[in-house]
Amino acid sequence: MSISRTELLQAFDGLLQPERFKDYGPNGLQVEGKAEITRIVSGVTASRALIEAAIAARADAVFVHHGLFWRGQDGRVTGWMKQRLQLLLAHDINLYAYHLPLDAHPEWGNNAQLGRVLGWVADARFGEQDLGCVAPAAFTDGRALADHVAHALGRPVTLVQPEAAENGTARPVRRVGWCTGGAQGYFESAIAAGADAFITGEISEPQAHLAREMGVSFIAAGHHATERYGAPAVAAQVAGRYGLAHQFIEIDNPA
Repeated sequence: MSISRTELLQAFDGLLQPERFKDYGPNGLQVEGKAEITRIVSGVTASRALIEAAIAARADAVFVHHGLFWRGQDGRVTGWMKQRLQLLLAHDINLYAYHLPLDAHPEWGNNAQLGRVLGWVADARFGEQDLGCVAPAAFTDGRALADHVAHALGRPVTLVQPEAAENGTARPVRRVGWCTGGAQGYFESAIAAGADAFITGEISEPQAHLAREMGVSFIAAGHHATERYGAPAVAAQVAGRYGLAHQFIEIDNPA
């Protein structure tokens, strides 16, 4: 089975509805390749390693969360950008990238899929463009939640607990908020939405102090680690609908 480049774009757009979002870069087809597509490779980031792996897998299209082009970046095609584009163009591979629309999809997006992996289904949303999720939980404290997240994701996580917990008074986690990737700025919105703990990918120096002072545990579980589930879920849905071959390729990233 095969599908045209335009039909595949329409399928991704129809599922993810990028027109609903204000984003940091272009969503959709970022690099045009061959007209007919039979094999899709999905991944988190359009790195050179992923592109090389897609070439080895004989992919006609690559579907990612982090594409090549971002608002405010240097527009010159040199160095790493030239190398990635050169590989895509030389092998006539289409690059489709969806950022916030892929985070937000209520069933197949990064946040929904991270919730699935961790055992939760969101019953409320929060934050800019309703990207964040909140769900009921049952953990004795932030440490128990952090251990659960680390086990589910198969990697260490960073936990910052409130001052009370550090002084021996644990706060139970009855509701958990999360937003994948670099969403540490949603911490206070998660608290306002009723979260006893917040999970995202990264933590900055000021956030550690806020977590200690505001009484809510903060867990940074890795940008890549929290965003590795949406792209293969969406690509698998579209590939299955049209009878296309699909392969998710994991490129390890400690960040």
